[in-house]
Amino acid sequence: MTPELFYLTLTAALAASMWIPFIVGVNMVTTDPSPHFIRPPDLKDLPPWVHRAHRAHLNLIEQAVPFAILVVIAHLAGVSTTVTVFAAAAFFVIRLIHAAGMVSGLLKFPLRPIVFTAGWVANLVMVWQILAHG
Repeated sequence: MTPELFYLTLTAALAASMWIPFIVGVNMVTTDPSPHFIRPPDLKDLPPWVHRAHRAHLNLIEQAVPFAILVVIAHLAGVSTTVTVFAAAAFFVIRLIHAAGMVSGLLKFPLRPIVFTAGWVANLVMVWQILAHG
């Protein structure tokens, strides 16, 4: 397994687990969870951290899908450089920081959009390396 695929695996595990804070939050604020299996509660009626957990999950998916595609393309093209390894590792760490900071509320403006943009830049670095070496 290449290092890029390793970081993709960690990113997938993170994305697959980001539903947990949201569901915990929903179940903490309701005494009867059964209606929420029919229709999820309105986010505006939930505590801010639960709403942020939902947004953190969506934000991760927004960037993880292109990241996954790029890592697979790089793998199939035989592109694995020091730069792609660094970009993949950085992407995972950035997304972990973003998720933790978003759910906790510690990552506030202007840091949150900066961290989100850093993940996007890591994807662009992968594109650059694929096109330069593929």
